[in-house]
Amino acid sequence: MSYFTHLACSAECGAGPFDPRERHFLCPSCALPLLARYDLSAAASWPREALKGREPNMWRYREMMPLLPGDEPVTLGEGFTPLLHAKRLGALVGLDRLFIKDESLNPTNSFKARGQSAAITRARALGAHTIALPTAGNAGNAAAAYSAAAGLKCQVFIPKDAKQPFVDECRLYGAEVTLVDGLITDAGRIAAEQGKPVGWYDVSTLKEPYRVEGKKTMGYELAEQLDWTLPDWVVYPTGGGTGLVGMWKAFDEMEAIGWVGKKRPRMVSVQADGCAPIVRAFEEGTEKAAPWENAHTAADGLRVPRAVGDFLILRAVRASGGTALSVSDAEMIRDMVVIGSYEGVSAAPEGGAALTAIRRLVADHRMGRNDTVILFNTGGALKYLDVLHQQ
Repeated sequence: MSYFTHLACSAECGAGPFDPRERHFLCPSCALPLLARYDLSAAASWPREALKGREPNMWRYREMMPLLPGDEPVTLGEGFTPLLHAKRLGALVGLDRLFIKDESLNPTNSFKARGQSAAITRARALGAHTIALPTAGNAGNAAAAYSAAAGLKCQVFIPKDAKQPFVDECRLYGAEVTLVDGLITDAGRIAAEQGKPVGWYDVSTLKEPYRVEGKKTMGYELAEQLDWTLPDWVVYPTGGGTGLVGMWKAFDEMEAIGWVGKKRPRMVSVQADGCAPIVRAFEEGTEKAAPWENAHTAADGLRVPRAVGDFLILRAVRASGGTALSVSDAEMIRDMVVIGSYEGVSAAPEGGAALTAIRRLVADHRMGRNDTVILFNTGGALKYLDVLHQQ
């Protein structure tokens, strides 16, 4: 059973509601993301205790996932990743309650598994035959894997300077890979040009409504793993920002159904110095982020010069009393090694970036020693080991 009812415009432009039994991508009125909505009044009768004994994956929250009668998830066991109390690392930076949410233990080694599980579940239910997307790396790996599990074809468009392990893994799962001159935005344009005429199902970040539903389960898990008390801080490496948007959505849903109170974590959006459109928009006080010119960073997942959901990211950061900051490649690479050497966690540069941000917030006396702080390690180090030679 699911309380999923319809899709609605994230900008509340007045269009809709939209029927989820049909294919929808961006809002046809304002061209901004659509979001899945649920019957929250009915869901208030769904108790937290119902989770006991369920399988430890993200579909344990299926009542608040985009499933319609007869749908079955396309799953590889994603979600319910460890929340590790990083005591040694916390002592290093001056925090007693520092936790690492280790998304590297998802299928295909990153948090992207969550979003693609949800998106491809809906794509299959809607009769898709070919999945398509642009990617910086990990999203393409996850899309390829879940397409294979669903029996669908997959077309991946990836910048030609992406790290070779990302390209090889897409091919491992049977995807057809197109190498593109330029950035992920260029890959997205070419994917749309080739895919629209032949009916490929586009699972680009926030250009379809369901990847965010998979990512929001990180918020449900944080609440459950912390005994239904939300943390003081969530520090999140931000490229497309779907996870940050999804968690903020999850917190609202859980409050509406009576699982948590009104308290919200301060959301911290972390970007790279060489690609920081959200940070610049936050500092300038704008509602949307202008595209970043000449984007470059060792963290492929952070090399997103324009996020479709920029206004949703900025809303969450501001509403929570959080912040946005950027770090250098040298700092994030240093700190991915620190995470590994102090806690035995395989951290991508994006995870290192989150640690660098935490160091700064502690040094600025914004984070207190007793604050509960969540460091999101969004992927593993193995596809990034070449960056260690850049130090």
